[in-house]
Amino acid sequence: MQPSPKHNLLLPTTPADIPGLISFWNFNESGATFVAQQGEPYTLHSASGPLAVVEEPVAPFGGKALQLQEGQWLSIPRHACPRLDIHGPSGALTVMAWIKRGQTRERQCEFIAGQWNETNRGRQYGLFLNISVWGVEDRIFGHLSNVGGPTPGYKYCMDGSMGATPIATDEWVVVGMSYDGMAGYAWRNGLLDGPSTLNPYSLAGGLHDGGPGGSDFTVSAVHRSGEMGNFFCGSIAGLAVYARALTPAEVYALAWCGER
Repeated sequence: MQPSPKHNLLLPTTPADIPGLISFWNFNESGATFVAQQGEPYTLHSASGPLAVVEEPVAPFGGKALQLQEGQWLSIPRHACPRLDIHGPSGALTVMAWIKRGQTRERQCEFIAGQWNETNRGRQYGLFLNISVWGVEDRIFGHLSNVGGPTPGYKYCMDGSMGATPIATDEWVVVGMSYDGMAGYAWRNGLLDGPSTLNPYSLAGGLHDGGPGGSDFTVSAVHRSGEMGNFFCGSIAGLAVYARALTPAEVYALAWCGER
């Protein structure tokens, strides 16, 4: 990440300083569970046994990061994280992740975080990389659904904001999505990654309500075709979820807060 000209205008900030935080995870110690350090103390549970937190000298938030091999993932049961169950006409959100993308063995969509269950038509919101439904690969994709299943008239869900910049492997980057009830936005290193015909992405009416049987909150994989898949591999230094669409200035300050 290279600072932009605005970088010298920023004050020291933490994710909790920005209104609307639900939870922020900063990964400091290896283990099988990870409690959010700011906001609601929701606990991510590894489905793959203990996971390694490794020294990454240039990683944001202190030089450590959670290392995920392809096939490893985490979750919070839906009933245990009610504030992450963002849905309905008033549903608004921002998801930001500080990542270093790895190279997957299988070319596939790569899920970072959200509530997105394709098997049970429980799609709500999900931050992805490499969604190729529009014929473009390696971009940030802020998937959104107001129906839970595929977009009407399509085989898959097509809805969501798509960034304009390919996300490289082995480079630290801040990726994000937001939704304000009317449109979705894809963010890269604190800036709108576009604009383009799909960023912003118009989707009025709010998000699908999965109900008691809806999606859990997952990191690094989603349930699709009857099993977990769409694995992300690489490193995650931080993950933040907000119950509102942050302003462009707030997104920029948040993206760079791990650098100071």
